[in-house]
Amino acid sequence: MKLHTALTASVSVAAILTSIAPSYAAGLDDLVAAATKEGQLTVIALPHDWCGYGAVIDGFKKKYPGIAVNELNPDAGSGDEIQAIKANQGNTGPQAPDVIDVGLSFGPTAKTDKLIQPYKVSTWDSIPDTAKDADGYWYGDYYGVLSFLVNDDIVKTAPKTWADLQKSDYANAVALSGDPRVANQAIQSVYAAGLSTGAKAGADAGTAGLKYFADLNKAGNFVPVIGKAAPLAQGTTPIVATWDYNALAWKDGFNGNPKAEVVVPSDSVVAGVYIQAISAYAPHLNAAKLWMEYLYSDEGQLGWLAGYCHPIRFNDLAAKKAIPADLLAKLPDPALYAKAVFPTLDEQSAAKDVIAKNWDATVGANVK
Repeated sequence: MKLHTALTASVSVAAILTSIAPSYAAGLDDLVAAATKEGQLTVIALPHDWCGYGAVIDGFKKKYPGIAVNELNPDAGSGDEIQAIKANQGNTGPQAPDVIDVGLSFGPTAKTDKLIQPYKVSTWDSIPDTAKDADGYWYGDYYGVLSFLVNDDIVKTAPKTWADLQKSDYANAVALSGDPRVANQAIQSVYAAGLSTGAKAGADAGTAGLKYFADLNKAGNFVPVIGKAAPLAQGTTPIVATWDYNALAWKDGFNGNPKAEVVVPSDSVVAGVYIQAISAYAPHLNAAKLWMEYLYSDEGQLGWLAGYCHPIRFNDLAAKKAIPADLLAKLPDPALYAKAVFPTLDEQSAAKDVIAKNWDATVGANVK
């Protein structure tokens, strides 16, 4: 993905928003004033230990102290976020999200369903064309690869591949980080498992992934509990399939208790891009736009990188030498990502449709 030179963070008055879609970045002083007058931003599904979001939210609040951040349902999945917009059309109360952070495949459908609205941030040109809607309805924010976080105090030999998880060594050990009927992270994990069997990208891999987890469940290896840092540390789910940035952050949080390791499975390295969008019914529209400006500024992008996520403007930041050396040194070996594949929107959509609709009938394990 080739990135273009970023626009300057200071936007000219000529770029002030108009009512004609797509909206372009406002003069930041005007936007800050309008957002501060609204006084609030409502976000959803942003756990503080996901992608460094705790520090990112704190950074936004420190920069714009006149805007309170209302955080809805931190543990929600992408599907829940979309449903929250649908359920709050016309509602200007605290349950209506202004912005969403969802898996890539949710962007086009949300646009088609008229649930999101366009806005182009001032750094728009430095976002790869392949990771954004040309009209500004949605745009990639960060990416990572699926990995295994392993509690080494319980699991004596860590699995190195998806195929390894089928072994009897891992009885009652393996969990997903979400409900595969609605959560993008879990859907992509099932998809990655399907690809590891040699299935073709798209619906075939989705079907193969369902069979994989049905077999894992029958073998007694699958634990139908949403995998997080706490159950992994406690031993309830000693192996969790999750994005690498979650795994690395959780491992940091353990401080060696328990001892843990992060494994990128060699037989299927699936990368996932998440996206940002503004609700078509956002009660605090200016605050939503200012939030986007913050997230796509160098400061916001580096905040995600500190949380082990590769921000979508990573190449641009690197070219400008804007990434601190100590931060670069904390990132995993780039060689681990050499086999990474980025599923296309069509492939993701086809797989998501198969997995979400057939999980209950094929696997029969209600993840909660």
